Amino acid sequence: MADKRDYYEVLGVKKDATADEIKKAYRKITKENHPDLHPGDKACEERFKEANEAYEVLSDEEKRKKYDQFGHAAFDPNAGFNGGGFGGFGDFGGFGGFGGFGDIFSDLFGGFGGGTARNPNAPRKGENLRATLNISFEEAAFGCKKEVTVARVEQCPDCKGSGCAPGTTPEVCPDCKGTGSVTVNQRTPLGMMQTSSPCSKCRGTGKIIHQPCKTCRGMGKIRRQHKVDVNVPAGIDDGRTISRPGYGNAGSNGGPAGDLLVSVIVRPHARFEREGTSVLLEQEISYAQAVLGAEIEVPTLDGKVKLNIPEGTQPGSVFRIRGKGIPFLRGSGRGDQFVTVRLKVPKDLSSHQKELLRQFAASMGDLDGESGKSIFGRKKNK
Repeated sequence: MADKRDYYEVLGVKKDATADEIKKAYRKITKENHPDLHPGDKACEERFKEANEAYEVLSDEEKRKKYDQFGHAAFDPNAGFNGGGFGGFGDFGGFGGFGGFGDIFSDLFGGFGGGTARNPNAPRKGENLRATLNISFEEAAFGCKKEVTVARVEQCPDCKGSGCAPGTTPEVCPDCKGTGSVTVNQRTPLGMMQTSSPCSKCRGTGKIIHQPCKTCRGMGKIRRQHKVDVNVPAGIDDGRTISRPGYGNAGSNGGPAGDLLVSVIVRPHARFEREGTSVLLEQEISYAQAVLGAEIEVPTLDGKVKLNIPEGTQPGSVFRIRGKGIPFLRGSGRGDQFVTVRLKVPKDLSSHQKELLRQFAASMGDLDGESGKSIFGRKKNK
């Protein structure tokens, strides 16, 4: 991964950039290098993909923290950082020091006077998983069904989560009697004080496995790749999260699985911008169309529609096309599309066309006050 550019460098932002600054930079780069605007341009295509990859990490608070700490290695499966645990397995909650200690210490710390330890064999919900889904402008508008691949921790099919080889059972720890903690009485100047700490013999699990399962190596869980269907609702916006309950990591001791939280990234469109449920479009018109009026075709999310340009339309005028915006995320109906017209100034006119424009300018009294010549006859300043 040494050949990858720094993600902050890719987006052209500082390392302390805000989420809004990162999003703004991402939109600018992807719009400038959009494949639809540069068909066949491999350089633009690579910059577009590179920006998408950088934004996918830096737009997610948790991923950004990992990237700031470990760089690209944070997302290299061979580096062992994925998942935030030992070898990427996260909180296994119950064997060989994998998980459980945070909860145990939080319950036991300050246990002077006989604090009660949390039962290490009590059911615990599994960790939530996070994934990122990259979709197009149109897919966000109308909704779609997508598939994401996640590495999910699940119960070992061979030992059913016990961590023991088939046909064997764990032994209740003789030191802590299965509680996962031991109590120590200590005489101090203030009197007898009682403290609790994780049992060193079973490492806080309350049980000892003499014959570990070969499939999961005594952990009771394994990690597998899973493809999960995600229904993207119509009208979803960039940065929103879709939850799939029960598709996270498996729970411990019969506890429920965590959830899968899918963050949505909407790729910028080559022509459209979005503002709430409104679609914004800039459309060029000619000088003649602005002066004389015309009926033109403009693109919408549903295809091209006709738009009437009245006589004397000024540059910057905005026209509304009702019902052609983004569907409401909750409820029926859609927003509107707003078309801002820009004047297209012709280039490389013929001498005859220039003469006609001079005559027109003269007829309108549109003359340069200093030279008495038509403004169309002036030379450009160099």
